[in-house]
Amino acid sequence: MTLDRTLIQQEGTKNKSRWGANAMLSVSLAFAKACAIQEQKSLPLFFQSLLPMVKDVMAHKPESPALKSPLGQTWRSGWLYGKFRLPCPLVNIVNGGMHADNALDIQEFMIVPVGAPSFTEGLRYCVEVFHTLKTLLKKQGLNTNVGDEGGFAPQWSSTTAAIEGILAAITKAGFVPGKDIALALDVASSSFYKNNKYVLAGEKKTFTSTEWIDKLESWVNQYPLVSIEDGLDEEDWAGWTQLTERLGKRIQLVGDDIFVTNAERFQRGIDKHVGNAILIKPNQIGTLSETLSAIIMAQATNYGVVISHRSGETEDTIIADLAVGTGAGQIKTGSVCRGERIAKYNQLLRMEASCLAK
Repeated sequence: MTLDRTLIQQEGTKNKSRWGANAMLSVSLAFAKACAIQEQKSLPLFFQSLLPMVKDVMAHKPESPALKSPLGQTWRSGWLYGKFRLPCPLVNIVNGGMHADNALDIQEFMIVPVGAPSFTEGLRYCVEVFHTLKTLLKKQGLNTNVGDEGGFAPQWSSTTAAIEGILAAITKAGFVPGKDIALALDVASSSFYKNNKYVLAGEKKTFTSTEWIDKLESWVNQYPLVSIEDGLDEEDWAGWTQLTERLGKRIQLVGDDIFVTNAERFQRGIDKHVGNAILIKPNQIGTLSETLSAIIMAQATNYGVVISHRSGETEDTIIADLAVGTGAGQIKTGSVCRGERIAKYNQLLRMEASCLAK
């Protein structure tokens, strides 16, 4: 943490514009790995040992309580193995928006193994649905190429068509939608927010903030959706408040673009009761210490924590270690294909096996 403080002080800008968050994070994480080796600890155990120290020196202390009514969804906490918690995966299965060359406006359609008894079984559920969907797409003469994060990118005409297609794959694979496997969306609304309106180019529809919330709520009413990420634009704070009031006690509302793993923006969200979960991307904030600070803030205020990859990923598996070491409960690391995505799942499988062997 001394290194991180030095990096932040020497870099000197509020948004890491001189050196860049990616470059700073590389140094921060490399040093963390070296310290773990020196202390002869696994990375999850090392991260776990850092949490009390970060909490003691944390500059931003959440004072406002988060939403007082927990969702009561156990999948948000993952699976507990002794002192470690394996995260529930939010598995990308269909790509749209800026992540694919199709007409879908929504960026990510994900499946969540809410009924699985373990991480291994949950991953198996998702793999079987993924390959079943591929078979169904082939039968329909649709494209089975994958997008940036490994999900399929077929030329479906609408969000509902995509959801219905995924539900068909879940059922065909032998699972019960909503009981075994639920759905999650990364709407990425900031990508289609223009002149204070939500403009769905693919569907040729335009919505006000309230109308768009109505649309999101209609999907929640109609389908087994348990999580929506970035349902509104990153600066639509009034809309976010309304969205949380309407859906925050029913489903998980994840803030990515609105919080950007930044303690100051996250504190504003806590104070305004905006969302009920935060997406944690270490490269957004630039150092391990700041990443851990955001996680601690979330856990202290009953916000869900989703450790996340980025689109331009490598085969480094440290976010898997981070998810387990901090007891985050959830992880987003893409689909169940492409080596840079599979590497994280394999690391989590190894950690689960190690926990079971003890």
